[in-house]
Amino acid sequence: MVKLLITENEANQRLDRFLRKYLKRASLSGIYRMIRKDVKLNGRRAGEDTMLKAGDELALYITDERLAQLTAERKKPAARKQFRVIYEDEDILIVDKPRGLLTHGDSREKKNTLANQVCGYLQEKGDFDPASEKTFTPAPVNRLDRNTTGLVIFGKNAAALRELTQLIRRREGIGKFYLTIVCGCFDTPAVFEDRMAKDEAKNISQVTADGGKAAVTRVRPVRTGERFSLVEAGILTGRTHQIRVHLANAGFPLAGDAKYGDRRINGELRKYGITTQLLHAYRLEFADIPQVPQGLRGRIIEAPAPENFARAEKLLIRGKD
Repeated sequence: MVKLLITENEANQRLDRFLRKYLKRASLSGIYRMIRKDVKLNGRRAGEDTMLKAGDELALYITDERLAQLTAERKKPAARKQFRVIYEDEDILIVDKPRGLLTHGDSREKKNTLANQVCGYLQEKGDFDPASEKTFTPAPVNRLDRNTTGLVIFGKNAAALRELTQLIRRREGIGKFYLTIVCGCFDTPAVFEDRMAKDEAKNISQVTADGGKAAVTRVRPVRTGERFSLVEAGILTGRTHQIRVHLANAGFPLAGDAKYGDRRINGELRKYGITTQLLHAYRLEFADIPQVPQGLRGRIIEAPAPENFARAEKLLIRGKD
């Protein structure tokens, strides 16, 4: 028998979800079979949907050897740090993600991701020890596309991660603002409020009359040129490619956007080295309310646009020197 003490970082999750994360190499059917036959919580049988609390004692009726097999980690090479730290306290980390880096892994790239780089950084600092954690890993609260740059928020412990995630889900307390360069003369503030659906197979989203999820984007002009404009977009929801879809649907596609942009204009931009969308998550505004973590209440966190973005803005809108 193996006994586990549930800590704060493992609490507030279902028993089956805890075991699925802890026993990484167990099959799903094996997990549920264990819950029925080989698991006791505080000395009693428990259902798969039982919520764990800090201080609970979980008993697994398996051998130490079997536990080692089911929890064995696949060794991963360390990912080189590419992000810049913008804000950090004992619970929260806010970083500036560069272009070309995935926030999470996908089917093609699992090692070199922002999430893995942040975990490596926190391990080096001594703020995260995976050997002492059963299921928790520091994770991002918001997500940026591979070629979108800017601010990503991480919870360094489970309590902070839950708190920040709830703020994002309730759409209160955190204002998220982006800078982007669009095709066309965008000179009037606008609010785009639609329903948006995603084609998972093609990884493409579109505005739809039926179904989908609510998507709200507020856009204001910052600098307007004859053919291109710099705009600020604030999002109240977090749909896949939301800003890119809304602006393309309104006739102002992002300059260089290969998925939703104007092919002819994108072809012109390639000669200037612009090969992907110019979209930067540059500003986070935290409300001064009790639900926001104390260190961030009433604060504004900003990250300057990267060099290639500033160069494109000067070239396309301000004109050449």
